[in-house]
Amino acid sequence: MKEEIVIAGFGGQGVLSMGKILAYAGLMDNLEVTWMPSYGPEQRGGTANVTVILSDKPISSPVLDSFDTAVVLNQQSLDKFESKVKPGGTLIYDPSGIHHLPTRTDITVVAVDATTAAIEMKNSKTYNMILLGALLKLRPIVDTDAVIRGLKKTLPERHHHLLPLNEQALRKGMELA
Repeated sequence: MKEEIVIAGFGGQGVLSMGKILAYAGLMDNLEVTWMPSYGPEQRGGTANVTVILSDKPISSPVLDSFDTAVVLNQQSLDKFESKVKPGGTLIYDPSGIHHLPTRTDITVVAVDATTAAIEMKNSKTYNMILLGALLKLRPIVDTDAVIRGLKKTLPERHHHLLPLNEQALRKGMELA
């Protein structure tokens, strides 16, 4: 098993955190993992993406030209990464802020309205966990319990009271997918 994933959007949307949580979950599931973030100096509001590779065999390089799965959170990311999803792969996107819908027919394309779901949950910080839940429903590459443990590892202890809310957001994303 080898899954090559890119998560892309604006800085501040939780792109890098989502990748880090996924990477920790892979480690906890005894997988080989790479996590390679990419962001501009503006970080908040600038474009950001992260490449995560999870594999049951050693990973030769973290640098990729194409991906099994792309999670895109804005139009710029959709424009950049839609063509880089391998045929038969999966593209997950939040339709909020997307003006030109994906056009590929050789991949699975899934819209997940995480923006509305986060508003319904009354906490915008659940946005990335909703999308991560959708990813895990469509591509069950790591165990959900490992994701919760990964979240606990990455979330500062002062925010551990938010773990139940984040778990709820993860499950909400699974429902939406």
